[in-house]
Amino acid sequence: MRLVDVSAFYTPHGGGVKTYVEQKMQLGPELGAEIVILAPGDRHEVIERGPKARIVTIPSPRLPVDKNYWFFGDQAALHAALDQLQPDLVEVGSPWRSPSWVANWRGDVPRSLFMHADPMTAYAYRWFDPLLPRRTTDRLFAPYWRHIKGLAARYDSVICASADLQNRLVAGGMVHTRMVPMGVEEGTFSPDNRDPALRRQLLADLDLPESAGLLLTVGRLSAEKRWSVVIEGVKKAARDRPLGLLLLGEGRERAQVLRAIGSDPFIRLLDPVRDRPRFAAMLASADAVVHGGDAETFGLATAEALASGTPVIVPDRGAAADHGASGGGLVYKAANSVALAGAIGLLAAQGWPRSTRKVLTMRDHFVQLFAHYRELIAAHQP
Repeated sequence: MRLVDVSAFYTPHGGGVKTYVEQKMQLGPELGAEIVILAPGDRHEVIERGPKARIVTIPSPRLPVDKNYWFFGDQAALHAALDQLQPDLVEVGSPWRSPSWVANWRGDVPRSLFMHADPMTAYAYRWFDPLLPRRTTDRLFAPYWRHIKGLAARYDSVICASADLQNRLVAGGMVHTRMVPMGVEEGTFSPDNRDPALRRQLLADLDLPESAGLLLTVGRLSAEKRWSVVIEGVKKAARDRPLGLLLLGEGRERAQVLRAIGSDPFIRLLDPVRDRPRFAAMLASADAVVHGGDAETFGLATAEALASGTPVIVPDRGAAADHGASGGGLVYKAANSVALAGAIGLLAAQGWPRSTRKVLTMRDHFVQLFAHYRELIAAHQP
């Protein structure tokens, strides 16, 4: 099976999609799939990642609001690349223009739309939830729902990584949805990575004693991650107990995040940790991982925390909410810093109990996904 992933969100500079793509290129060939990532870039380039895995870039403009990303700007060039690659199945990971262009391609192969983004939650609900019921917001954004339902009708499968997202799409009238949960990088995250010496050092860096609580949060510095909620919630919780927060991330909202932190000495913004063993040790050594975004389609960082034995404190909406249940940690009312502070206080009062949740690996995910794709290919054949 040759799978071409038309990945408009891929960037070599990092992020959840890059992590996912790297895992797909590593595990796909082991599971009998040839993987081609077709992505926008500054120039045409073929980056070999093994005998059956490569990245092919098409010359494309950069995204004006974030120069770390590009967007497909030429439908004919995209179609020509697909003609040359001759896929058995095409997967698209964006709900915007590229899936319309892929649907227009004349190739006679099945197509899958993977919902790596949730624009309604990331934008519309975030803007209007304080003012309007969601059913009213859905009516205001009826053109988006018509667009996404029209796309689904042109695709053989719409992949969701969480039940929360699938349920909302089905309620919105989308067809062909399939839930395939994602997982964490195999062999990297484990409770065995917990390091008391590292925990003491991270707290000392915040001028806090070993008896203080150590919180960690990870993600792109963008508005939909609701960093102000996280920061204000931690500040409120810290009024009642010694508490520190390390925020690992980069992005266009850096200045806003720093303003929210202000002069608080116990909250620090750090660059993402690219060293995977060290990152895994930091996750396992924290007392809890807090999360603010309610627009997650899976919540990779929270899943990695659970695989590390670290409890999570997550909003009650979006895919991350799934991770807070059944021994994973606690949920709080989304977009509410007071509720977050209360959840932090409750977990601290319980002595920061370690997570008991079992987490799927990315191998588990791709076994399920590729089995589904092979079914689509078989059904498509005359």
